[in-house]
Amino acid sequence: MKTIIVVGFGPGISKAVAEKFGKEGYAVALVGRTESRLQEGVEEFSGKGITAKAFKADVSGIDGAREVVARVKKESGPVHVLHWNAYNGGAGDLTKADPKELLKNIGIATASLVAAFQEALPDLRANKGALLVTNGGFGLFDTAVDQAVVQYSAMDIAIANSAKEKLVRVLHHKMKPEGVYVGEVMVTGTVKGTAWDQGNATLEPSMIAGKFWDLFQNRGDMSVTV
Repeated sequence: MKTIIVVGFGPGISKAVAEKFGKEGYAVALVGRTESRLQEGVEEFSGKGITAKAFKADVSGIDGAREVVARVKKESGPVHVLHWNAYNGGAGDLTKADPKELLKNIGIATASLVAAFQEALPDLRANKGALLVTNGGFGLFDTAVDQAVVQYSAMDIAIANSAKEKLVRVLHHKMKPEGVYVGEVMVTGTVKGTAWDQGNATLEPSMIAGKFWDLFQNRGDMSVTV
């Protein structure tokens, strides 16, 4: 059975992606820090006929990101798709925040992602697989966006997202000749059911999961914005 690793599993996009790929016949490896949430996901997916397994891990460090992918490969078999949905907050106001928190957040968006990707890469090459990345509009270079970032104290997330955008772009072009697809969905609104949803969210997680599936199937465009 083909396997997708969903890193940063929780309500919203990652859950919808896991369910979409699960319904398409993939086994889903759920990676996150909260064991209860992971187990709830496994039970829910199992009830829907989806093969799912939980892998508790902290991917804020390079070693943790690499090791969890190695564990999935050992316990669930070859990796066909790696979905990166992990992120961290905590340094939203860069006039006050500990710079170490900023480094941590950028690290999750870049170095940890690369470590996980490298560990999965032999399988992705062998299976013509894919790296699918959730990204956010706060990273866009636009004056109105910058003002919103300041308003919502999301400076760290914005910088991490900008770095992640460049990473996706260069990996897309690097891996395309080898048949490994790298792409992202750029989310520019609030997603229903997430921590950001204060009752006025407009984006359905299932719609975003569908965009990821389309990117994966068509393997053409590097990015789609929702």
